[in-house]
Amino acid sequence: MAVVVAALIGGGVYAWMEYDKQQKEKESAEVKKSVEVVAEADFAYVNVEYVMTQSDLFKTEGEALRKKTEKAEQKLAQREQRLKNEMQQLQDRYQRGLITTRDAQRKEQELQEKAVKFQTAVQEEAKELEEENIVFRNRMDDLIMRAVQAINSEKQYKMIIQSSALLDADEAYNLSEKVLAKVNALYAEEKAEKEKSEK
Repeated sequence: MAVVVAALIGGGVYAWMEYDKQQKEKESAEVKKSVEVVAEADFAYVNVEYVMTQSDLFKTEGEALRKKTEKAEQKLAQREQRLKNEMQQLQDRYQRGLITTRDAQRKEQELQEKAVKFQTAVQEEAKELEEENIVFRNRMDDLIMRAVQAINSEKQYKMIIQSSALLDADEAYNLSEKVLAKVNALYAEEKAEKEKSEK
């Protein structure tokens, strides 16, 4: 009886060992298959910031918008400084007795009205520039998305992600230059169509 039990136990252990071995071989094959899939460029990545700053759209319209924004900021800063100087001069003249209280109050009222108009102008300018920047960014995002879709039109990549989400990746999977070239091509097409419609 003991021999039979021993044989059964021994057979059970052997069967379990065989099952465990088969499972490990199966898992190893699945891992190998997974690695092979990745090695076959199942995914790719794009440095969106690089594509944006190196694109023709950014170098022309983006640069023009940046200069326009800087110019507007400088102009508003100069107007603000002039207003501050006028207020300071009024205060100095009044303290030195070079202007009556009535005239000082009238002048102060005028300066306050100018300050209100200035604040309104600042808000309107900021709103307009913000809208232009949003439209520009939307156009850029649209060009990049269309470029990525065109490059992956045959679905050779199951996943295309931004490089900012990566810790490490082979440069072979970097599509940034291809996307940049396509973005520039799409932008050139848009410009040509626009020029044609304006004639």
